[in-house]
Amino acid sequence: MVESNLPRFTLISGPAGSGKSRWAEHLAAHSGLDVIYIATGPILEDDASWQERLRRHRDRRPPDWDLWEVAGDLSPALGRLVSGQLALIDSLGTWVAAHLEADQGEWLGCCQALLEQVRIGAGHLLMVGEECGWGVVPPTAVGGRFRERLAVLQQQLAAEADASWLVIHGRALNLMSLSLPVPGVP
Repeated sequence: MVESNLPRFTLISGPAGSGKSRWAEHLAAHSGLDVIYIATGPILEDDASWQERLRRHRDRRPPDWDLWEVAGDLSPALGRLVSGQLALIDSLGTWVAAHLEADQGEWLGCCQALLEQVRIGAGHLLMVGEECGWGVVPPTAVGGRFRERLAVLQQQLAAEADASWLVIHGRALNLMSLSLPVPGVP
């Protein structure tokens, strides 16, 4: 079994285009562990800009990393990890988007299943998530639901994380060493 200095669960967040995925890929590449890239986003074959984004991500990945395309089925995928593996999950936002139609009870169940896998699962986790609440208030109910669900879930995950990074302007900030927890995390 390969040992790594990487914490068991690392949360990495930042706004679009910040470099958060590249930072996660850097940490994974230097972990010494077998990397499994877990893609939570849809394929969207008719969306040229989405396809370009996927191509850029694929081109950056080393050929020896495994790829699991799981869409909304992240929790069961995490349950398949074994010791000595590192899952780079990209991204939390596309996973949340896959569950936007779920009612509140179903959504809470999805979150509990994910949090449970984070707590008890084997292997190391690098989870990439978007910071989407820094700008304009979404004009639609579904946009507001996305923002709220992602924000609450990221706070819950941060409470479980061994390491937490904020990536902005191509710079990675270690939040565990630069911050204090806010009381009353949801």
